[in-house]
Amino acid sequence: MSKIYVKQEESLSIKFTHQMKVGDQRRLDLYFFLPKEMGINSQSLDAEEYYFAAIAGRRSYYSSGLHLPLVQGRFISQNKRTVEEFRLYLNLFAYQFAVAIETDSKELAQVEDVEQFYTSLKELSDIVAQLLKKFRRNEPSDPKWKHYFENSDNYLSWFCEQRLLQLISHAPRSSDYNELTEEVLSLCRSERAYREAKNYNSAQTKDDPNRISNKMLLLRRLIQQGVVLKEELKTLGVGLKKLTTGVATGGVMLVVSALIIKAQGVFNGLTLSLVLTLAVIYGFREIFKEDIRNALWRVIQKGRPRWSRILRDTTTQAVIGRQLVWLDFIKSKDLPEQIEEILKRRHSQNKVDSEILHYGIYSRIAQKDFLAGYSTIQEQVNFSLVPFARYLERGRAKIYKESAGQVSYDSVERRYQVNLILMLREGRNPPQYARYKITMNRSTIVEVTESQLPDGMTLIGGEQDSED
Repeated sequence: MSKIYVKQEESLSIKFTHQMKVGDQRRLDLYFFLPKEMGINSQSLDAEEYYFAAIAGRRSYYSSGLHLPLVQGRFISQNKRTVEEFRLYLNLFAYQFAVAIETDSKELAQVEDVEQFYTSLKELSDIVAQLLKKFRRNEPSDPKWKHYFENSDNYLSWFCEQRLLQLISHAPRSSDYNELTEEVLSLCRSERAYREAKNYNSAQTKDDPNRISNKMLLLRRLIQQGVVLKEELKTLGVGLKKLTTGVATGGVMLVVSALIIKAQGVFNGLTLSLVLTLAVIYGFREIFKEDIRNALWRVIQKGRPRWSRILRDTTTQAVIGRQLVWLDFIKSKDLPEQIEEILKRRHSQNKVDSEILHYGIYSRIAQKDFLAGYSTIQEQVNFSLVPFARYLERGRAKIYKESAGQVSYDSVERRYQVNLILMLREGRNPPQYARYKITMNRSTIVEVTESQLPDGMTLIGGEQDSED
């Protein structure tokens, strides 16, 4: 069964990840239940602005086992391939290598237990060293191919060093692990010396943080070619919205014209009273024209997708998939019955009035035209909760306690709980569900936990994992 992974990405963002195979048709709906006390609603948060400012997605070819050299065997027979094929397979390996290190380092950065952190750091550094060593064993000798290899090698070396240094800079302080820290730093030094020995970067570039960062960003884009799908986003309903504006304006003018004719029949000739009456009529026209247009547009737009997206292979330009995207605040009466049933599982103290932000995405994947050797694409979508956090109150309360005649207090933070319910529909199969609780404050997400579903409901991807 399909599995959708939801987890914290940064301090104030969450990410969902899933894979889709050739020919899949999938509708995924996410319902964010935002307590009214957060002050977030359709008046304070524009859904369209939120979409473009706080929702970021990435769709790419995918293979399982991101920590293995997936295309190592393809390098062995590189002499039998063209430059284009070699570059494509090189990019596949380099991209998945970078994504794997990025994913692991972000997860490790959230570990607070000292022993667990340093144990995982050791494992991560060992994986980095092994993969870089295996990658470099297949360095081509042909100058036509070596240029592409050096670009990827330069980026991977720099990126791995940066990720390890970032982890060490934010590592829990403990003198018990100085030796392990020195081992990781030694790997970083050796990678820096390796790039210098290869003359990958000029002295001016190495000494200027801005230049080295921009160069590596360019190299990252180069290794994404052929792997990350090209996206063509289109806003839907533009013509329909213009038609709605025309209809609303026409309806208002019809009423205004009738009132003007009526006023001319009441007042004889051009008098001050007639002029004032016409001014009032035109004033009300300007006031209500926008309101009527917006109300009419909400009725017409209700349930319709806002955007469409075409996914293309960057190499062949073939259409790999098409998507429709929804995003809007909805009312509780518009929720599916199953979602309401899941909400009833909440404890009584958590049953608060909420504003509902709905994000939906329908994907239809092509039956063919995938890159050779691949039958799956992966979609990752990040939701930044920073626009939510700016409306939240800072914690200023104090909890007092007494001990041995002495009164002390602890400062407490104001926390909010956002319920997230997912509904997945694949083809004609029955819907699957999942529910998460996102506990957050103004500065960070405290935790993301998965909750139990009511009996008889199918959990996305398998059995239920946790209690409510």
